[in-house]
Amino acid sequence: MPVLVVNVDHIATLRQARLGKEPDPVTGAHLAELAGAQGIIVHLREDRRHIQDKDVELLKTTLKTNLHLEMAATEEMQKIALHTLPHMVCLVPEKRQELTTEGGLNCLGREQELKEFLAPLKKKGIKTSLFIDAEKEQIEAAAQIGTEYIEIHTGHFADAQNTDDQQKEFQKIVTGIEFAQELKLKVNLGHGLNYHNILAFARIPGISEYSIGHSIISRAVFVGIFQAVKQMVDIIAGFTP
Repeated sequence: MPVLVVNVDHIATLRQARLGKEPDPVTGAHLAELAGAQGIIVHLREDRRHIQDKDVELLKTTLKTNLHLEMAATEEMQKIALHTLPHMVCLVPEKRQELTTEGGLNCLGREQELKEFLAPLKKKGIKTSLFIDAEKEQIEAAAQIGTEYIEIHTGHFADAQNTDDQQKEFQKIVTGIEFAQELKLKVNLGHGLNYHNILAFARIPGISEYSIGHSIISRAVFVGIFQAVKQMVDIIAGFTP
C-alpha cells in the first residue's frame, strides 16, 4: 500500500521570513505524524534558506516515523547524513537561484561518482533514492548506481497547462514506473502533487510513497495541519497497492 511522506520545508520557509522561532517545522512534523503520515521529509539546502541543521537533528531524535533527508551530492551533506543517520537520503539537484527544485537529477555520466557517494551511506544502513525525471536513460543510470529507490519528478505533470500536455506527462511517468520496476527499483513520486492531480495515480500499481509538501501546508493555513494531512492520507489509502 502506498504511503504519504510529508515535506515540512514550507513551514520553515515561513519561520525564516522573520528569522524567528515560529512556526516550528518540528512541531508541524509531529502533528503530521499524528494525522497518519508515515514519514517526514526535509530538504537541507546548501544555502539553508528554510530547513536548518538543528531542525534535522531534532527531527531525527523525536520522530516516531521515518526521517527522509533530501540533499545535494556534496561532501558537506554526506557528512551531515552520516552523522544524523536518516531513514533515507534522496539526492536532488540544487541551484542557488531556483525557487524550488526544477527538475530531476542528471545521473548520466555520473554513475560511478554517485555510486561512490552513496556507498558510505548504504554501509551505515541508510536507504538511498535519486530524484529523477521519468526518462529511460536516467532510470537505467539509477539502476547502475545501485540505489534502492528512485523518486520520479512529477512537476512537469503538475505544471502542465492543458489536458493534452498533462496526459503526455502522465504517460511518461507511468512508463517510467513500469520500467523502473523491471529493473527492480522501488518508486516514489513527488513534486507538485495536490489533492486533485494525485487522483490520476489512484489505479497505478507499484508506487511506494508520495512525497507531498506545498499543497498540504497551503491547505493547513485554512484547516490546520492535522486535518490537511489526514485528508491526503485518506485519499492515498484508497489507491491501488
